[in-house]
Amino acid sequence: MVTALVLARVQRGRVQEVAEKLADIPAITEVYSVAGRYDVAAVVRVRSNEELAELVTTSMQSVQGIEETETLIAFRAYSRFDLEGVFGLGLG
Repeated sequence: MVTALVLARVQRGRVQEVAEKLADIPAITEVYSVAGRYDVAAVVRVRSNEELAELVTTSMQSVQGIEETETLIAFRAYSRFDLEGVFGLGLG
């Protein structure tokens, strides 16, 4: 599984709209409005780098209001949260 964080700068006044549209994309498991250089952070979980590329270059580009993105691919997860357990329960 490939996990990535996609950071996005969003047009002023459109953060909530963009976040809701991103949350509707199945491979995006979480979306956060954030402070700093970016407005939105999306957590993406896909099976392959090809799926990630498709999601970022096609699905996310179709969301109006996104001005710029930066994609961070995770190498390892350091978490006490049992992600595999959540996905095994059908919640992800």
